[in-house]
Amino acid sequence: MTYSDNFLRAILRRTKTIAVVGVSANQVRPSYYVARYLGLKGFRVIPVNPGLAGQTLLGETVYADVADVPDDVDMVDIFRRSEAVPPIVAAALTRWPNLQTVWMQIGVENADAAAMAEARGVDVVQNRCPKIEYQRLFGELRMGGFNTGIISSKL
Repeated sequence: MTYSDNFLRAILRRTKTIAVVGVSANQVRPSYYVARYLGLKGFRVIPVNPGLAGQTLLGETVYADVADVPDDVDMVDIFRRSEAVPPIVAAALTRWPNLQTVWMQIGVENADAAAMAEARGVDVVQNRCPKIEYQRLFGELRMGGFNTGIISSKL
């Protein structure tokens, strides 16, 4: 799957609140540090993990399921096996009629879930990480020695 930089940049610019499904409390797990990073960048991150439900993680209450989240979200970021994605997307589409984006993390792809979301007018990104894309598109990866192709006057 290929996505234009403009498409990904537009998603990241318009998104304010993200439900991270499958987030871990273990600080060395990718789901934790991606959620933490997104929170540090100004996104509100709502953690979703049935094993942690009711606890506080990254300053927010953890919910067992997307159906339990009381607030609206713009994006659902999914850290689950590909085969587990369709019911998550179905629940998210039911819970949030105005959901804008379903984002599946690196290694996560599901054509049926993508088609379900796209049929409702929801943007879908598969097999990508919003943290990496944010860093790449907004010039942060250059500090790590990566050539982003973005010219910036930042020091």
